Amino acid sequence: MLLIIFALIVTFVLFSKGFRIVPQQEVWIVQRLGKFNRRLEPGLNWTIPFVDEVAYRHSLKEEAIDVPEQMAITQDNVSVVLDGIVYVKIVDPSAASYGVKNPVYALTQLVQTTMRSEIGKIPLDKTFEERESLNAQIVEAINEAAVSWGIRCLRYEIRDIKMPAEISKAMELQMTAERQKRARILESEGLRQAHINESEGQRQSQINIAEGMREKTVLESEGARIARSNLAKGEAEAIFALAEAAALGIERVASALSHESADKAASLQIAEKYVEAFRHLAKETNTVILPSNLQHPGSMVAEAMSIYDAVKRKQPSQLAGK
Repeated sequence: MLLIIFALIVTFVLFSKGFRIVPQQEVWIVQRLGKFNRRLEPGLNWTIPFVDEVAYRHSLKEEAIDVPEQMAITQDNVSVVLDGIVYVKIVDPSAASYGVKNPVYALTQLVQTTMRSEIGKIPLDKTFEERESLNAQIVEAINEAAVSWGIRCLRYEIRDIKMPAEISKAMELQMTAERQKRARILESEGLRQAHINESEGQRQSQINIAEGMREKTVLESEGARIARSNLAKGEAEAIFALAEAAALGIERVASALSHESADKAASLQIAEKYVEAFRHLAKETNTVILPSNLQHPGSMVAEAMSIYDAVKRKQPSQLAGK
């Protein structure tokens, strides 16, 4: 009876030891009698006790590996100290188990050597400017070398770049000089642009003045032309009005002369005009020709009346001849 109980206990222990529960995102490598047998996937698995052995346990999660500080020399022979962090993931557990003895150590050494090699290809100034491209080049180089290890590098980041104090001070002075140079360039550019704008403003002002003068001249000439036209029209209207008035006066004179007493009135008017003409004669010229009987105004009036009578007698005869 005791032997049966002992056999059952031994069988239960052996049976329970053969069960393996693998967590999610992990892969276990099983060796049978020291030789690779299979991989245990997440969940419940069965192995033969004392025959199968779990040799390696790998996590398939992304892992961040700290890269220690190291010294590197740039293309222009400047020593810098860099450190970073690399993110890796196991993609082939079998290769990670049998391709390299210590994957983390091997990957760290590969990252350091690759980083030194890439830093040596660029000068110091571009080390800060091209950090993103530098990280991408390091990742590409690591993946090419670690493909047989079953590990893939996802990304690499340079955390800090340290340089000697003399180089740092020289870079600060260079940066200060560069900023001062840019400031002077910007100031000169501003002055040049200000002069250009001022010249352009003066040119535009002169153009506007010339355009205004031209428009003023055009308007003045147009106004003068309109004024001359209006003046000519006014003079023409005045001449026409005078002509109308003269014609009306002549018609009225002719009408007045048709009355019976018109001869006496016309004779008196002619005598007055005759005397008035002699009064204004001295005002027109320095040479004055006077009649011999100037001391007798009556004779002058009689002479004017005789001229009127002669004109009156002559006019009907001419009308009759016509």
